[in-house]
Amino acid sequence: MPITLTTLITTARALRASDVHLVCGLPPKVRVDGVLQSFPDVPPLSDRDCEEYAMELAGEEYEKIRKIGELDLALTFNGDIRCRVNIFRQQKSVSCAIRLLADRIPELEGLGLPPAVYSLPSLNRGIVLVTGETGSGKSTTLAAMLDRINHTSPEHIITLEDPIEYIYTPDQCVINQREIGTDTDSYANGLRAILREDPDVILVGEMRDLDTIETALTAAETGHLVFATLHTNSAPEAIDRVVDVFPAERQRQIRLQLSTTLMAVLSQQLVPRRDRGRVAACELMMVTPAIRNLIREAKTPQIASALGTSAQEGSITMDNCLIRLFKDRIITADTARRAARDWEYVRKNTF
Repeated sequence: MPITLTTLITTARALRASDVHLVCGLPPKVRVDGVLQSFPDVPPLSDRDCEEYAMELAGEEYEKIRKIGELDLALTFNGDIRCRVNIFRQQKSVSCAIRLLADRIPELEGLGLPPAVYSLPSLNRGIVLVTGETGSGKSTTLAAMLDRINHTSPEHIITLEDPIEYIYTPDQCVINQREIGTDTDSYANGLRAILREDPDVILVGEMRDLDTIETALTAAETGHLVFATLHTNSAPEAIDRVVDVFPAERQRQIRLQLSTTLMAVLSQQLVPRRDRGRVAACELMMVTPAIRNLIREAKTPQIASALGTSAQEGSITMDNCLIRLFKDRIITADTARRAARDWEYVRKNTF
């Protein structure tokens, strides 16, 4: 190997990289501020180099890669750099994707989120959804909200994560963190068990199937506060995604449940700053009586326009957030337009 794994990871951390990619025929790649770049001063990796990296990462589980073709791991380097690792075969070689996990939970106010988000940790019950594509900062936002609860209220928090990303230090809360594949075999089974474990606050790393969504709705109905993520790009899409998981004959009932339990949907993406780094651009839907009625009546397309009229409750559309970031000189007009939902609307407001 041209460079040790520990050196790779510690250097990547110093570069503020979020990911490291090891691929045969290419030098090691790091993703910094969302952009892939070659690792400095390291030659392209050979097939043997990649195999040796994979063997070191996988240890005794390496044989699974031969049989299945991929392997997920959670590892710690240099004593304090926690990583999520995926090893997989491609074109008769092995590749590795390593996600560097944050070593501390940021303060909620330091994330640049809409001000109404700061009220969400104070909720007593219901569901709060955080949505966005992979790498959009969902886990960081959720961790900051849960840690706010941890420092302000005596509650029992249970998380289901795949893998565990942030480690909480209990303060006023009792906190149990369960990892899928290690502590429980699935989100659905882990969530069913949680309801027998006396929780106040539940984090579901991803609502990915009918059983998980149904149990999360039940948990919210029975007085728990549930935080969860979805891979959607807007608040209205999140509602459709939840409902569409169910067969047609059940969708009316699910809309009714969702209309009574959903408290807020935060949809976020990370966009390049004008100077350096990235900033969160957010759409926040605080669920008002009018929006509850639209959810019940299956009028999801009208929710987008309802967001524009509920600013008093703290809601903001993604496009208005981008315009605000531009006017505050945090992002450029080009960045705002490329990230926009309604390109023409944002163009008119970013001159």
